[in-house]
Amino acid sequence: MKKALITGITGQDGSYLAEFLLCKGYEIHGLIRRASTFNTERIDHLYRDFHDPEARVYLHYGDLAVSGQLTDLLHEIQPDEIYHLGAQSHVRVSFDMPEYTGDVTGLGTLRLLEAIRNTGVQARFYQASSSEMFGAAPPPQSEATPFQPQSPYAAAKVYAHYVVRNYRDAYRIFASNGILFNHESPRRGETFVTRKITRAATRIKLGLQEKLYLGNLEAKRDWGFAGDYVEAMWLMLQQERPDDYVIATGETHSVREFAEKVFAKLGLDYQRHVAIDPRYFRPTEVDVLLGDATKARKALGWQPKVGFEKLIDMMIAADLETAEKEKILLDAGYAGGNHRMV
Repeated sequence: MKKALITGITGQDGSYLAEFLLCKGYEIHGLIRRASTFNTERIDHLYRDFHDPEARVYLHYGDLAVSGQLTDLLHEIQPDEIYHLGAQSHVRVSFDMPEYTGDVTGLGTLRLLEAIRNTGVQARFYQASSSEMFGAAPPPQSEATPFQPQSPYAAAKVYAHYVVRNYRDAYRIFASNGILFNHESPRRGETFVTRKITRAATRIKLGLQEKLYLGNLEAKRDWGFAGDYVEAMWLMLQQERPDDYVIATGETHSVREFAEKVFAKLGLDYQRHVAIDPRYFRPTEVDVLLGDATKARKALGWQPKVGFEKLIDMMIAADLETAEKEKILLDAGYAGGNHRMV
């Protein structure tokens, strides 16, 4: 049975990847940060008590900012594959927390690579690079497109991307970069724009809120389904040699189009409910991200299965169910519902 270590296992991608690898027969080890509250909702359906003989998902406390913990974990787990998904991954937040973003998103990758080198663990390493690294580069963007990062998050990812390539060349570590364009799902965090839209639109539909505040509606992104993209991560580590791959749908849509479609599917006019809040604009904007995944399609045999319309339908259905439960509680007089402004 192969062992996989996943950093960021409690996130959107980590949860889908854990499901995928379990279906492939893996034993899963996930890195989580210690907190006073649980943040494992996305993987609760996968977890069994470690005393259960059928358990195949194990969680370990650790932090990408602490190198000694990472080294100890690799010694203990002896993974065959490492999927490094953990990061401070919110672009707008990276402008407010640039030092923390650089430490965790950039140097966290270096610490993991050093742990591999120092322990001698023969693990294949996947780095979650980001389309944000392309920044101001003209579309379409491929593996050959020069990076022009436009945020502290993107700059940290560029550092991590190049240090992976350096360790691959210098120490012969099997390390691959997956340059993933935007990928969404019903498990996307509520502060990311696509989920923010579907969450708010379904609540507006049920009378739970009136307005949705957004930033730049003209930004265009290449949006795919996270469940499709984790398969590409796995495929990269099954190749004979490590390499870097762009993973994308090859289609671009604006934030405005996304919002318009979501509201229309719910029988609503987005213009009546969407307002612009300048606080959501980035100091430096990325206008268009459009990926060219030709290399991945040919070398990995990968292609997306879920299209733009189906992705929206999936997210609406999940958030509508959540909003309906919230409304039932509120109608019953329970005042502890979700009243957060978005």
